[in-house]
Amino acid sequence: MQAKKIPLEEREYGKSPFSEKELRDLVAGVEVENFLNSRNALYRERNMKQKPPSREEAIKLILREPNLLKRPIIVKGHQKILGFSEAEAAKLL
Repeated sequence: MQAKKIPLEEREYGKSPFSEKELRDLVAGVEVENFLNSRNALYRERNMKQKPPSREEAIKLILREPNLLKRPIIVKGHQKILGFSEAEAAKLL
């Protein structure tokens, strides 16, 4: 996207984690399971694929373990893309 000169607001949430309000706003209207990083150790340890956490539990877990949140997240208006998909990003942008 940088090569295509698309203006982006980037955030390294490992260094600047989301507040609870920001995270709730981000996951609003989308199944929270879609935001979970299946490569994360906690995801695998808790077998979240078979037993997904409730929305409340997932939010609390992501706040404690920011790497549980799938990335990148691209937001444009009310549309969101989770994880990297060049085709999806091109359609959105």
